[in-house]
Parts: sequence; structure tokens; C-alpha cells
Amino acid sequence: MLEGKAMVEDTDMPVKMQVQAMAAASRALDRFDVSDCRSIAAHIKKEFDMIHGPGWQCVVGSSFGCYFTHSKGSFIYFKLESLRFLVFKGAAA
Repeated sequence: MLEGKAMVEDTDMPVKMQVQAMAAASRALDRFDVSDCRSIAAHIKKEFDMIHGPGWQCVVGSSFGCYFTHSKGSFIYFKLESLRFLVFKGAAA
């Protein structure tokens, strides 16, 4: 596992789920090169789909913009190492 500490920038997730998201990100960074953001995001999404049911989305990168609607209690945006992570469960508008 990476020694770096994740910094949550915004969230409405329960604390246990926040910890799971950051741990999944750390595992993905151990497994994939930091430049392979697509594989990192896919790893986190698949892990959350398996644990919390389908419908999760994940965006990973050093710079990105987004606009989305999420299910209440399913959103986190955090920084770990040089990357930013956005994990959320989609919802109909």
C-alpha cells in the first residue's frame, strides 16, 4: 500500500464507505502505473460495483471537470498522491 495519505475535498458518503474508496484507490495505485488513469478508475469502479451493487462511476486524473447527478450518500472527491479521484453512484435527474 502507498504510504501517502488521502485528503478528502468533498463528500456525502458514510465514513466507512469513504475509507473503502480511499483504500480501493491505494490498491489501484499499487497495481497500475500512475499514468494509467483509465485502469485505476476501472479497478475502483469494479470494486465498488461488487461491494455496493452496480451503477458506480469513477473519474481519475490530475485535472478534469465534471457535472453529474449522484445518489444521496454516494459521492466522494479526494486527492491521493498526485491524482484526484471522484467516485459516485449515478442517479436519474
